[in-house]
Order: sequence, then structure tokens, then C-alpha cells
Amino acid sequence: MEDIIVRVEHLSHRYSIQWAVRDVSFEIPRHGIYGLLGANGAGKSTVMNIMCGVLKQTEGDVIIAGVNTKRDTIAAKKHIGFLPQKPPLYQDLTVEEYLTHAADLRWVTPREMKKAVEEVMERCAITHFRKRLLKNLSGGYQQRVGIAQAIVHKPDLVVFDEPTNGLDPNQIVEIRHLIKSIAEERTVILSTHILPEVQAACDHILMMDHGKMVFSGTVDEFDNYIVPNTIYVRFANAPSSGVLKGVEGVNDVEDLGGQQFRVRFTDAQEVTWKIHSK
Repeated sequence: MEDIIVRVEHLSHRYSIQWAVRDVSFEIPRHGIYGLLGANGAGKSTVMNIMCGVLKQTEGDVIIAGVNTKRDTIAAKKHIGFLPQKPPLYQDLTVEEYLTHAADLRWVTPREMKKAVEEVMERCAITHFRKRLLKNLSGGYQQRVGIAQAIVHKPDLVVFDEPTNGLDPNQIVEIRHLIKSIAEERTVILSTHILPEVQAACDHILMMDHGKMVFSGTVDEFDNYIVPNTIYVRFANAPSSGVLKGVEGVNDVEDLGGQQFRVRFTDAQEVTWKIHSK
């Protein structure tokens, strides 16, 4: 059985009389990048804040690494790193001072603290700014410091809320690569309302709408879900694009490399059957 790091069971939460999240359930295994996708107001921030212990849910349970957040919030938080949309930085501290403070808040022992801070500064490529005041860093490097504080205690699960918001294109690519490297050792949940962001960075997608979970699956499955006139196919021995274009009902074929193709068609069921019968 696959090891589960997050289990959410019948989660609901309301502010005053309005339900922000209603009866949401899902599981996330260890390792990989999971995109939590939804428009502003869909309920994804509420789910994240409950998972990270910022909010207490109205109904349901959240289990992190086998620990129910209702019964032992502190033990559950030891497994979680969290980067809110606005990094929680103390602008008048240096990078090293701030990360040492963050490590102390997350129960890193005094003996391990210096090593932990050095490791995350190197991991996030901010060692050369160790004595720089946070207020004097660019937005991209402030975001790197925010990521560093989220992983300084080596959590099993890291949650990022809109991690590339407000960054320039080069910074977005750099942060995306950093997040992917972090996910090699732990599970990452990336919350965003930007579809290309999850398509570029994530392995799996959870989509929320009006407080409910409306989709859970791989990126390829999601692409087929939202674009019904398109399918992604992968072959053991791929034919040429020309052969695929010759299938009745196919409008266009895009070669994605690695024996993968994006096929655009008119009738979903008919063309899918014809391609798989080739």
C-alpha cells in the first residue's frame, strides 16, 4: 500500500454562516508535486490553512503523517513547512538571523541549528546574502528566503501558496526549478489559480470550485478533462505524426517527444478507440 503523507476526510469549514469548504476528501502519497488549483475564492487557501494549523476546521479531519491535527496540532506541525503567499519575513533581520529564528521556532535543536541554516542557505542559493538585511533583497531572493524557512526543519510536507506570484519570468523559472528539487526528497503542495503554473511544475492536480473538490488526477488526465477535443497518447513504438494525422477524425497532431503526442480531434470516444486499435 502506498505511503500516505496527507489524508483529508470530509473536511468542511464556514466563516459565519457561509461555507467556504464543504465535504472535501483526498489523499496525497509521499513525494511528488501536487497542484491545488482553483479560482480565487474556490476554497483552496482555507484547505491549506487548516492543513497547516492556521485555522481549525468546522467539521472533518486532517491527518498529517499519521497525526490527527485536531488531537495533536504541535506534533502534526513538525511534519509541515509552509510558505504563505506573502513570505513571513522580518525585514530588519539579516538572512542568517532570520533563518536561525525560523529554525528555533520549528524545534531544531541548538546543536543542529547552525548546520540546518547553512544547508538551506546553500540549497536556496542565498549563502552569499547571509549578512544582507531582508528589506534590501529583491523580490525573487525574498521568496528564496521564504522557501528556506519552510524547509529548514526538514519537513515531510511543504505547502506553497502562490510561490511565483509577482516574480519576473526568469525568477519564476528559477523558483520552479528549486521547488522541483525540493520535491525529490519530500511531498510538495503548490496552490495557485494559474493553470500553466501547475501544468509546468506539478505531477498531479487537485482542483477546487466553490468549496468542493471537482477533480483529482495526473496532469495528462487533467488536460483531457478540461480540453475534451484533445488527448495525450504515449506509444511503446510510436508511428509517425503523418500516420496519426491519417486517422479519420483527427484534426492535428503535435509531437511532444519521448513517443508522446497531443492529438486534436472531433469526436472523443471514436478517435480514442481508433488510435488505441492501431
